[in-house]
Amino acid sequence: MATDTMATTISNEKNEAPSNFNREQTSKAVRALLKHMKTHQEENARKSDKRQLFPKNGMKDADGKEDDEEPDDLDMFVWLILATKKHIKDQKRLQPSRLSVPHSLNTSPSSTICLITATPQRAFKDVIAHASFPAELRSRITRVIDLTKLQAKYKSFESRRQLAREHDIFLADDRVKLSLPHTLGKVFYKTTTKRPIPVVLSAKKRKEEEGSRRKVTPLKPGEKSVAAPIPMANEITRALSSVLVHISPSTSTAVRVGRAGWNEKKVVENVEAVVQGMVEKFVPRKWQNVKSLHIKGPNTIGLPLWMSDELWVDEQDVVEDPPEPEPKDANDDGRERSKRKRKRRKQETANGEPKKLTEHADAGDGEVDDEVAKARQRIKKQKMEAMGDLEGDAVLARPSKRRSKAVEVT
Repeated sequence: MATDTMATTISNEKNEAPSNFNREQTSKAVRALLKHMKTHQEENARKSDKRQLFPKNGMKDADGKEDDEEPDDLDMFVWLILATKKHIKDQKRLQPSRLSVPHSLNTSPSSTICLITATPQRAFKDVIAHASFPAELRSRITRVIDLTKLQAKYKSFESRRQLAREHDIFLADDRVKLSLPHTLGKVFYKTTTKRPIPVVLSAKKRKEEEGSRRKVTPLKPGEKSVAAPIPMANEITRALSSVLVHISPSTSTAVRVGRAGWNEKKVVENVEAVVQGMVEKFVPRKWQNVKSLHIKGPNTIGLPLWMSDELWVDEQDVVEDPPEPEPKDANDDGRERSKRKRKRRKQETANGEPKKLTEHADAGDGEVDDEVAKARQRIKKQKMEAMGDLEGDAVLARPSKRRSKAVEVT
């Protein structure tokens, strides 16, 4: 254990992968997870003999179209959970970032693509319809729409939901990506499933050399900044071959790395590629800020791939616990107050009269002092009344509030 800790510390200082994060541990976790997900799929298949009341994937809905909202169990995603010691970012990013992986998650020829472009859309349609554009990729792009028409046609909540159901993947020109959250709303941005993937569809700026300086050639009048068929097809293919990383202000980030129907080797290779790309591109302080790595399915617990031996980034982050305060007895104040009262009574008894009012250190004796002062005033008033009524040999004392007696003086 000490050797692993030392190796982890040295590798963190060099921002390299720790030695105890190896393919053997990753393969064990991936193998166990895929086995569990396939077993769960077989159990569901045996239980699904009865006809389903509501349509699922592979069944048709009321409109006669297949419902792709719920994928088959073998098409369920395998997720990589990367936990960090500190937040990766302080603000939420609605636009996803891309990481290249050896095996794409979007290789199904039946998946449809909606391309959101800058205005006008006709220029992009002409490029896609060009003969040099790959026919296989062209067949998957079922719709091309620019931002102006998107804002005009899809204003209502129902129309946006319909648009989200009609296509599996949404690609957006990076020139209009900042306007899409307001245009598409929470139907697309509440979850990460249908968020548009930013792609570069503009033509690269042509540069001319003039000696040691290079200047950008401006566009000609009426010329559109649209990429050529081959560069546009390559950009779309790279976007489809990448996994999306949604950065949020938290210490946990989830990334799709495979599907339940894949073999172990493909998932392991994607996991290693995503871990390396995430740490190098997004995590500050690299491996020194990584806390743990897990993989999981949609409805499973996370299986550990690697866990850090330290829970902090720097030694300055460790704060010693403050000393615990000594326990106080709840009856201490009451006991001290009782002692002071008994002492005061003894003094009053010894002097034959109430003790004169003095300032006490304890603010809790204020009520007792007020009562003593009122008693003294009442006794003094009664004495004055009695002395004023003494006349002759026999005087009747005025009746007091408590009792009235005749007082004879001989």
